[in-house]
Amino acid sequence: MTALLLLPLLLPFALPALARRALARLTPVAALWAVTACAVVLAGCSLAALGAFVLIGVLKLPLFAAFGELIHPLRTASDIVVVPAAATSVGVLAVCCWTLARSVLRQTRAFRTARTQAGSGPAAGDLCVVDSPRPDAYALPGRPHRIVVTTAMLRSLDGPEREALFAHERAHNEGGHHYFLAAAELAAHCHPALRPVRETIRLAAERAADEAAAASVGDRRLTARAIARAALAGQANRAERPDFAAAATTGPVPQRVQALLANPGAPRAGRAIAALLVACTAVSCVASVTGMADFHHRVEVAQGDERP
Repeated sequence: MTALLLLPLLLPFALPALARRALARLTPVAALWAVTACAVVLAGCSLAALGAFVLIGVLKLPLFAAFGELIHPLRTASDIVVVPAAATSVGVLAVCCWTLARSVLRQTRAFRTARTQAGSGPAAGDLCVVDSPRPDAYALPGRPHRIVVTTAMLRSLDGPEREALFAHERAHNEGGHHYFLAAAELAAHCHPALRPVRETIRLAAERAADEAAAASVGDRRLTARAIARAALAGQANRAERPDFAAAATTGPVPQRVQALLANPGAPRAGRAIAALLVACTAVSCVASVTGMADFHHRVEVAQGDERP
């Protein structure tokens, strides 16, 4: 049981490398879905494993054993292993909850500020123009979705480049990329190995919006130029916004521009990397479910409901 519950805690360390390969070998949209789904499942399985270790340690205490109606000792690994594992799990879960709560509060404040700022300027459809000396543009989710752009950013681009930039930000809203970014942020607070994956998911979202914008305006070179000039103008500063509000100026812009200038073509075969992502997720799920089922069986045996 202990070995099975360790697997969901170790498998997330393999995801950062797999995520980078997925983005290189799959289409941006496919990579965005696959990596985000894998990160969320691995995060959930790791939390389940930590919770199981906590319950095992708690039921080793006489008070909680009596509360759980255990009439026999709970058969687990040696207390030398179980007790430290349970104590460590409690500490890790506490840190996860604390950092997640801080992130939620910070993101909520930033979202309210961004919505207030967007509502203070003139709007044309889903486009909001904010009077600011800082060049910035981003997709702001909500009801309704908005594309926020500052006057300084508008002055930094010509007409066709503005249309390409607007198409990029509109693709973020239409693709629901804020959900993927929020899920990546949540997973990053559940397991430290998933923090690098957060940046890969952000890059996948930007690449997906880049391709959508290029298809919308019908000119990949124009889209690349608009993104490069917007990033160059906005690199010094940015308006306050939540991390899940995607923006064309974020991420490794040179890499994105290079991808746009390259021949679109079909991506390299990604079946192997997709299979590895599925296998990693499946193994984590099976190990977590099997470990929890075994733990439940041992509790029932300790309660005298079943035979060993």
